[in-house]
Amino acid sequence: MQQSSSQAASAHGTVEEKNKATDSIAPLQLPGDRQLVLRVMPMPADANGNGDIFGGWIMAQVDLAGAVLPARIAKGRIATVAVNQFVFKQPVSMGDLLSFYAKVERIGTTSITVNVEVYAERDPSNLHVVKVTEANLTYVAIDTQGKPRPILKV
Repeated sequence: MQQSSSQAASAHGTVEEKNKATDSIAPLQLPGDRQLVLRVMPMPADANGNGDIFGGWIMAQVDLAGAVLPARIAKGRIATVAVNQFVFKQPVSMGDLLSFYAKVERIGTTSITVNVEVYAERDPSNLHVVKVTEANLTYVAIDTQGKPRPILKV
């Protein structure tokens, strides 16, 4: 029996679906309105003594992922000017494969605001995908002197 994403999420705490054809677990409804901008697996050096990945490492990866779309739109240098919101929803562990999805929320005169969602693929023998982090960041287009510059509308 196939479950809706809300039923799967409530039943398992994850967004997953049993694929009858291959009898495997596959991600269901990963963000379709966002772009995959980064995929990375944390290493032991990124973890504390309990095997949990440092929040600061995750924040750095979110900043890198969040900058991809604004850099394309601004067609030049950008700088992070604000982390408007940052929520750690679940711990990240060594062995998790992290996928970062971004969506542009707003384009201003010199700035671009982006929402980033991070999903972890866990336990390859019983694969499931969970949302572990969500953040909202603002980047500003800058010139060669580091001063804000207008974003050219296309």
